[in-house]
Amino acid sequence: MAAINETLIRDVVAEVLGRLGNPAPAPAAAASSSPAGACQCGGTCAGGATKPAGAAVRGNFGVFQDANEACAAAHEAFLQLQKKGMEARRKIVDIVKRMAEANAQEWGRIELEESKIGRLDHKIEKLQIIKLVPGVEWIRPDALSGDHGITHEEYTPFGVVGAVTPSTHSIPTLSGNIVNIIAAGNAVVFNAHPSAARCAAMAVRAYNQAIHRETGIENIACIIEQPTFDSFKALCAADPVRLLLVTGGPGVVKAAMQTGKRAICAGPGNPPVLVDGTACMKRAAESVIKGASYDNNLLCIGEKEVFVLANTFDKFMAAMETAGAVKLNPSQLEALTKAAFTFKPGHGGGCAEPVVNKDLIGRDATVLARHAGVNVPAGTQLLFAETDASHPFVKEEQMMPFIPVVRVRDVEEGIAASKLAEHNYKHTAIIHSHDVEHMTAMARALDTTVFVKNGPCMAGLGLGGEGYLSYSIATPTGEGVTNPRTFTRVRRCVMVDNLRIY
Repeated sequence: MAAINETLIRDVVAEVLGRLGNPAPAPAAAASSSPAGACQCGGTCAGGATKPAGAAVRGNFGVFQDANEACAAAHEAFLQLQKKGMEARRKIVDIVKRMAEANAQEWGRIELEESKIGRLDHKIEKLQIIKLVPGVEWIRPDALSGDHGITHEEYTPFGVVGAVTPSTHSIPTLSGNIVNIIAAGNAVVFNAHPSAARCAAMAVRAYNQAIHRETGIENIACIIEQPTFDSFKALCAADPVRLLLVTGGPGVVKAAMQTGKRAICAGPGNPPVLVDGTACMKRAAESVIKGASYDNNLLCIGEKEVFVLANTFDKFMAAMETAGAVKLNPSQLEALTKAAFTFKPGHGGGCAEPVVNKDLIGRDATVLARHAGVNVPAGTQLLFAETDASHPFVKEEQMMPFIPVVRVRDVEEGIAASKLAEHNYKHTAIIHSHDVEHMTAMARALDTTVFVKNGPCMAGLGLGGEGYLSYSIATPTGEGVTNPRTFTRVRRCVMVDNLRIY
């Protein structure tokens, strides 16, 4: 860690831990009233005697105060998993999937109460679909055979993975990561977002208790109960940690890469949608509403702005209203914009730059409507309005159930505007079209990790489209939608001139 700029990483950790909430660590009193209930660590967890750095602590069921203790315990669990083999991995993956589904109602409610962002029905659903995350079946070896013998390549674990999780999908991200990481044969230590740290610790403890009962391994997934800058720094520096999984903006990616360890980075997104004249307007409108309103637009793949060709613009806007979205007029849009953003002095040209109001992130559409000065029916999922391409709601990843709709002359202008709004994050883009040439042109121009055609954003993660689920999409570092192989090393074993039977 000596090679890392201390100021940079402190600023970066403040961003990743404080972007959606209070960056300060949760106070001890709050931790003690965690929904996880009474700690079962026998006095060694909260308020107990401090153990030497690096000493593995038993009896915590994965929840630790000290990052070094958590990493040491995870390393010990990794060694146990290594001995128990693939069958233990399968059991753990099955336990996590079963428990996520069985506890979805309660855990979804607890997470919403703590984080105060999103929608309960979608918090619940995001846990119920953990079963779609791939497991041990993805760790299949590859083999080559020829005149000079055979070569066998295996996907093997790194050891301990250090992971930072967001408050937007705290327990679902943690659960999906556990499935992927442990299916690959690793252990994991989490530094959760403080705004959803208690529910994360609750889930980790419950998973470990069940895993310990069925496999005898106690701390295969660990978490720092009160995450701070120092715990993140210690996690990155810990010798057992060989791989990092970090969610955040460009600064987070830079800092993770400066640790000297391999980093899998899930960066930001601002997914654009393009609607052309060949699209089915009903299907396009329903898809945009479904994706942009999901968990109040907290998904990183969620539709954030829509560009519609001028010759079909009015039809699309009418289809949005027919499908249940509420249209704001110019004065209502202006009122909402003033509530949703503050403006700080800009860089370079000196123009004021919009800063998202954290109090409105992930809030219901009815809350946004009140700020816009309009009453909407209870249960309204999404607000929308016409804007220009330079509007703050277009430029910023705002994570609210409001979507701006921009009129463009033709497909070429729509693709250019989409690329500008996406900021070259290469995350996600969506098109509604029946013209294969338009689809191809947009796919090539934006070059995003996920590209969805004629469906809501979730179809890109196996929900309504083919594929598999993961809550970590590594765009800056190129791994894409993460799966068990993402968390492995490839090892090659070669037998020369033998074992090839034919």
